[in-house]
Parts: sequence; structure tokens; C-alpha cells
Amino acid sequence: MKRLVVLLLVALAVAPALMAQVTPETLAGLKTTNLQMWTKEGEADGALQYVQYLADLFSKIYPKISIEVVNKNVEVLREDFQTASLAGMPPDLLWTVNDQAGPFTAAKLIQPVDTLFVLSNYVTSAVNAVKLAGKTWGVPITNGNHLMLMYNKQLIAKPPATTNELFALVGKLPAGVYPLVYNQTEPFWLVPWLGGFKGAVFAADGKTPTLNTPAMVSTLTLLKQMKDKGLVPAESDYNAMDTLFKEGKAALIINGDWSLGGYRDALGEDFGVARIPLVSATGVWPAPYTSGAYFMIPVDTTGSKLTAVRGFIQFATTRPMQLEMLKRRSILPALKSALTDEDITSNALLKNSADQMVVGTPMPTVLEMRAVWDAMKPELAAVLSGAKTPQAAAAAMQNAAVTGIKKLQ
Repeated sequence: MKRLVVLLLVALAVAPALMAQVTPETLAGLKTTNLQMWTKEGEADGALQYVQYLADLFSKIYPKISIEVVNKNVEVLREDFQTASLAGMPPDLLWTVNDQAGPFTAAKLIQPVDTLFVLSNYVTSAVNAVKLAGKTWGVPITNGNHLMLMYNKQLIAKPPATTNELFALVGKLPAGVYPLVYNQTEPFWLVPWLGGFKGAVFAADGKTPTLNTPAMVSTLTLLKQMKDKGLVPAESDYNAMDTLFKEGKAALIINGDWSLGGYRDALGEDFGVARIPLVSATGVWPAPYTSGAYFMIPVDTTGSKLTAVRGFIQFATTRPMQLEMLKRRSILPALKSALTDEDITSNALLKNSADQMVVGTPMPTVLEMRAVWDAMKPELAAVLSGAKTPQAAAAAMQNAAVTGIKKLQ
């Protein structure tokens, strides 16, 4: 711990000259400053624990600065932040996903970070994921944030490479063990398969929804077949799938890079990572959305609080802390200088995670994406419950997205 603190102090002392940020002396000279940070990171994969560790260590270095960490589900964070901002009581800092930049900038709730940090120090694709209207609205913490296939080597020696191989697992595993689990409640888990059927949620202009398509119908049909044929449980949300996999009741799980550390700790050498199986009908790899986690700064964060927030962001994205995150969570850092570390280049889990990321697609940050998510979610549920056909659900998705986008204008 002492060695890490020394490395951090050196990194913080050098950073201002490189990044034109606040100096350690400035941070140490602040009067008592209490910050509140909302984060989308949860406990299940050890992410929230890491965020709290960061906050505690920063306060240990700068005792006059305290950071209260508040966990909120991604959607709850978005809604609560908008409500709190309108009430004049927003948090001082957000740790969230890139697609929230759209609604937050439209409502003028966050401030650009271009003049606060030299963003060339971060992975270009990660920075570009939060660019809107010529400005950058977040500082990247992680790089990827993509879904992939993960497996328990005690239950399956070799992960399926295609959807045909995936379905062939039905009936081949011990009683009470599902071949696959995923979060059936969120369309984020639908998107990779849509890409595998050569579809996308937007047209070439990046704003016109394209949900009522043969690709969407095929995607919804595939997900319904997974349920009907017993490949996946009848129902599962995030917590349910996570528990089933950790308890050895599922051989495969589709989850994000944020969960690598938790599953590695739970399964040890029995944990493996691979690409989501190729769609046999098209010969195309599923394309999960890629982005990362980001710091976003509310417009109401000013003065000494802004100085402290900038210092914390600087601290959290120094090379030592990015590598500490890598060690604890097996998640790719967003700081360029950290990506050359041997812990990444020689790590099989991270290598396979990166292999999945290269066939992914950047998550749209446009405001219209919010309407698309809201349109897809209930229709996905309707198909899986048998209440609607894939064809009817795809048409309803499109209508709801178009209507939702009009309300945003």
C-alpha cells in the first residue's frame, strides 16, 4: 500500500505538467470538501468495491476531501440524475456509461471536459464514444464495456464456436445445469445478435431507427428459440444469470468485461473467455456494443468541488490506478500508457476479451438512442413471454422508437 501511494504521488506530481490539471499542492490546500459520486458499478462483479477503494485511497492521500459513493442501476442513475438536477441537488460526479451523454447534453446537465484534461492521453476510440457536437462529455475510465461469451471449464471443455454448436448443447449437460444464461430483460444483450444477422438499430445517418427489419425478426426468433428449446432458463435478469453461473448451474454466460475479475476469482483456472458464437445462418460474428465507463461532470460542479473532482479523475486514471483496476477486475484500461503493460499482453482472459472487442461496434451516443432502448425493451419481453410474434414486436419497436424520437425534438 505504501509503495502504491508513493507511485500515485509521483504520477500526480508529473501529471499536471503533462495534462494541465490540478497539482497535488492545490488539492492538499483545499478546505474541507465533501463530494458525492454516483456510480453504475454494482457489487456482484466487485466493481463497486473497487470504486469505493479508489475513493478511500484518494481521501487517505487528501484527508480534507471526502467522497461518498452511491450505487445506482444504470437506468435509475439516468432518471435520478435528471430529477436531482432539475431540483438543484445533483451529485458532484458521475461514473456511468457513454450513451447517457446524449440525454444529459440535450438537457444541459453535464459540462464538456475538453479544457479540463488532455484527452490525447486516452484511447482514441474511447474518447470518441463521448463526443457530441464537437465537444467531449466524459473522461474514459475503461475501454471496452462489451459483452462476450464466458464458460466454466468444469462443465464444458470447449466453448461453442457457432449457434449450431450452441444449440447442440441442449440435453448434453448434467441435470439442473443450463447450457447458457444471459440477461433476458435488457436489449443490450439483444444487440450482438442483431449485428450477427447483419442488422443495426440506426440507418447510415446514425439517427433514423431501423428496428422493423428481417434482421430484427431473425434476432427475436433466435432468442425465443433459445428459451423454447431449453438452452436458457425460462427467465433471468442480471442477478439471476450471475448467480447461476457462479454456482455452477450454467456452463456458459454472456456478460461484459466488467465481470471478468469476479468470475476469475470465483472459478479460478476453470474460467474461460471466448467470442459470442458465430451466427450459423449468416456466417457473421455477433457485434456487441463497445464503449467503456466514463466520468461525467455535472454543470453544477464548480469552484473547489470542481477542483477536487478534477483531482480525483486525474488520480483514478493515472497509470498505477489503471493497472490496479486491471489487477483487481481484469478490465481493459482507457489510459494509453497502461495498455502496454505485460499484465495485458500476456493475459489470456484479456487477450480473448480484446478478440471479442474487435468485432464489436461503437455504441451510439446520440439522444435518439434513448428512445431506441425504451422501444426495444418491452417488445423483447413480449416475444420471450409469447405475448407477441417477432414480426409484431419488430413493427411495434419501430413505431415506438419513431414516436419516442419525435417527443425528444
